[in-house]
Amino acid sequence: MNVIIQSTLKTLQKSQYILANLSNEQLSNNSIPPYYSSIGSHIRHILDFYDCILNKDLHNQIDLTARSRNRAVENCCILALEYLSIIIERLKDSDYNIDEIIIVKDDLGLGKIEMPYTLGAVLSQANSHTIHHYAIINYILNGLNIPLEDSDFGYNPSTPKQAIQINE
Repeated sequence: MNVIIQSTLKTLQKSQYILANLSNEQLSNNSIPPYYSSIGSHIRHILDFYDCILNKDLHNQIDLTARSRNRAVENCCILALEYLSIIIERLKDSDYNIDEIIIVKDDLGLGKIEMPYTLGAVLSQANSHTIHHYAIINYILNGLNIPLEDSDFGYNPSTPKQAIQINE
């Protein structure tokens, strides 16, 4: 299995841990300022991003603006775990060519554009994107006074450990 896929699976395991240890009420709680988003909305967004990548079309195109946005996943840990399991199994069960050239469609703020990527590059972007959302989830967990027993949650692997300890 490719190292990018292995890294992605390791990162997504943290979603499994979070979902297995939250109630539906905690998952959907959107009371924390300043954005009033829920843990569930971030988990759904992460999984939708991977779903887009895994559903590239016959022309090797991925449209990141065409996410499924299944809102039920935001409110139900069981549905979120099922969605996560589907993504994980699809990542595990395929032999991806990470050097394959694909076209990624996205809106970077000035309308939808198309950009050439490799599959490895978009998967790497998805992994970093996931970690970024984990940082927001960690902020929400803290605001809800829900302890997390993972001192690396929400930190990019390239973040110096000393910086993590200072910020704890």
